[in-house]
Amino acid sequence: MEVAAVHRLDDLLCKQFRRTNISRRKLLIRLLGLILLISGCIQSRTTSPTLKGKSRHLESLRFHAGLSLQKHCAGVNCLALLKSSSPGGSEYLFTGSRDGTLKRWALAEDGATCCATFESHVDWVNDAVLTGNNTLVSCSSDTTVKVWNGLSEGSCTRTLGQHSDYVTCLASAEKNSNVVASAGLGGEVYIWDLEGALSPTSKSSDATAENCSNGVSGAGTSVSITSVHPNSSSNTISLHTKSQGYIPVSAKGHKESVYALAMNDSGSLLVSGGTEKVVRVWDPRTGSKTMKLKGHTDNIRALLLDSTGRFCLSGSSDSMIRLWDLGQQRCVHSYAVHTDSVWALASTPTFSHVYSGGRDLSLYLTDLATRESVLLCTKDHPILQLALHGDSMWVATTDSSVHKWPAEVHNPHKVFERGGSFLAGNLSFSRARVSIEGSTPVPIFKEPSFSIYGTPGIVQHEILNNRRHVLTKDTADTVKLWEVTRGTVTQNYGEVSFDKKKEELFEMVSIPAWFTVDTRLGCLSVHLDNPQCFSAEMYSADLNIPGKTEDDKVNLARETLKGLLVHWLIERRQKFGSQSSIIGEVPSGKDVSTRILTTSRVEVEGNTDNDSAVFHPFEFSSASPPSIMTEGSQSGSWRKKITDLDGTEDEKDMPWWVIDCVMNNRLPPRENTKCSFYLHPCEGSTVQILTQGKLSAPRILRIHKVINYVVEKLVLDKPLDSVNSDGTFAPGLHGTTGVDDSSRIGPKPSQKHKPSIEILCNNQVLSPEMSLATVRTYIWKKPEDLVLNYRLLPSK
Repeated sequence: MEVAAVHRLDDLLCKQFRRTNISRRKLLIRLLGLILLISGCIQSRTTSPTLKGKSRHLESLRFHAGLSLQKHCAGVNCLALLKSSSPGGSEYLFTGSRDGTLKRWALAEDGATCCATFESHVDWVNDAVLTGNNTLVSCSSDTTVKVWNGLSEGSCTRTLGQHSDYVTCLASAEKNSNVVASAGLGGEVYIWDLEGALSPTSKSSDATAENCSNGVSGAGTSVSITSVHPNSSSNTISLHTKSQGYIPVSAKGHKESVYALAMNDSGSLLVSGGTEKVVRVWDPRTGSKTMKLKGHTDNIRALLLDSTGRFCLSGSSDSMIRLWDLGQQRCVHSYAVHTDSVWALASTPTFSHVYSGGRDLSLYLTDLATRESVLLCTKDHPILQLALHGDSMWVATTDSSVHKWPAEVHNPHKVFERGGSFLAGNLSFSRARVSIEGSTPVPIFKEPSFSIYGTPGIVQHEILNNRRHVLTKDTADTVKLWEVTRGTVTQNYGEVSFDKKKEELFEMVSIPAWFTVDTRLGCLSVHLDNPQCFSAEMYSADLNIPGKTEDDKVNLARETLKGLLVHWLIERRQKFGSQSSIIGEVPSGKDVSTRILTTSRVEVEGNTDNDSAVFHPFEFSSASPPSIMTEGSQSGSWRKKITDLDGTEDEKDMPWWVIDCVMNNRLPPRENTKCSFYLHPCEGSTVQILTQGKLSAPRILRIHKVINYVVEKLVLDKPLDSVNSDGTFAPGLHGTTGVDDSSRIGPKPSQKHKPSIEILCNNQVLSPEMSLATVRTYIWKKPEDLVLNYRLLPSK
């Protein structure tokens, strides 16, 4: 069609040329301009599906309630130890958790103190390593690798987003602080030159090569991503891309997921392993593969290299530990120590002994030369990672707590002198046979020497019918009741039956599902999706909001967003003044997309003069603030505590509909919030027929309002022409249509003639406090329009 249009335009221009004798040069210029215009239209049409797919996440906003500032609330996946270079200096332990955060702990002889939380990842933190100059590098299931100033208050200095799937593991070189390798479920292995990746850049037109189409606004124009803010709480990113000259080295060869990486001290050798059951050896300087080692029969989950790169240890889901001689390119020893998957390995400084842990909840010490093994301790949870600290060992598990165990790292023979050792077999079934025969080893240590405790993570939840509360159960079997609109626990029931408590709290109410919940991060994660989240309303009287009339309708999502972003709104207005009240109207130095919002597409709610006021049922705690999170934005995945928002966040960070709701008091178009119904006298009743048509009223309208309407129609004997032809009631009822939800309808009737009325549905008398939506859901139970009946009660 576009080509035909070009031909038609060419014909028209030729005719114009013949009539006006304009120069052929001018004609060619006009033709070129038209061709460019049409090609731009074609390009925008062909790229729009991609843009739509990339921006789909922007229709959703998440916030996390119940996150502790001082403790993890989910399993700890990784450990990294920053040792002091001088005697008496500070030592720090970094922990990365499935709650999406990293924490820095200041270690002392008598305890550990959480001195910083690193919050930017939007999914599990899977691994973390420390490099020179106190640089912390982490990877996550959000597909990103993030670089932090390890001694800051939580400053993310760069986000590297080359991976296409979960990033599962990292490796660094102790003597080459510039090199870090990353790998993940997509099969990619990247080697990053941190100095090149982190060098200062101007504003980037993109976050990653993968997300290059994200840098386009709704108008189809390119949008820049702002550079890193100087304040420590900033998570905004500015990255190198192919167009800016930096590409990480790619080690290509894996066809499946990668779960483990290791690098020698100089950074000249890299090993990787995963679901292909082989150990691949790479030259990280070029990404070339040097060898492939076969022997394991299941996924490889842990790898270690000695300092020289001569020997490699691997742990696998086949329960075996193997020692490889890379010079000979073969397995020289195999150790059947565990009864289940081996997930974590750590060696003594001389690479003479290996500590191993995994799914069998056990931590073993094995002499690589004599094959002698001893059970150090058993845990209540699978072991995920180990970190040596002096003569002790930090152990991370699927629990939110981290424990320090004696390990005699510098003199491991002392452990074997305590007895209880056994000879590790070289076949996986040999260890299992020993267990079956009842010769299970006795652990050397019964209790850890020190523990950093976390909080129990939420493992079960149920959204209650009132759509304001969520019942949860955590790993300690404690049942709690959460108020979603405030992000707080309103009731702690202790260790009670979750199902019985859910039955006790059941209410016969019907409110639209305006949010969803997940507990993947161990906390309460609430999802608000546009436009479904704006479907739920309640009367102010039901929310006990002072200063509002009892029949004022309150949109739950709108007020929740206002409560979440009140700090951001205050900061924004202080920075940009009143001109920030409309999207797109910010100072010229701030590059934002120019989305045009018209009143034909949105709905203005209430009075904007007081749009920043936050009602009590929607106030979030500043002492334990929730975090908000978006994915798929132009700035990449994004997460901050609501008290860390500085007002500069805009449409590149948060969904436009959230900003428009909070700043401009406007809601996107919503589904119909009305309920259609018929109102007839009961069969056999002598009461007059009030109306023949279908009526319409808000879904939250209470039955007692319908009773009031019937009473006033009967007493005042209003004619039927007060009902419009469309079934809604005639104007004059306090500016509303349909059955009015104000405190009374029309003039106050004469009390002495006021009859007593009751409303029925399916021959069941309705409670005056029921809403139309509740009646339709629990009493009517049919897809057809609701039918209500009324009748007079006998005079008392």
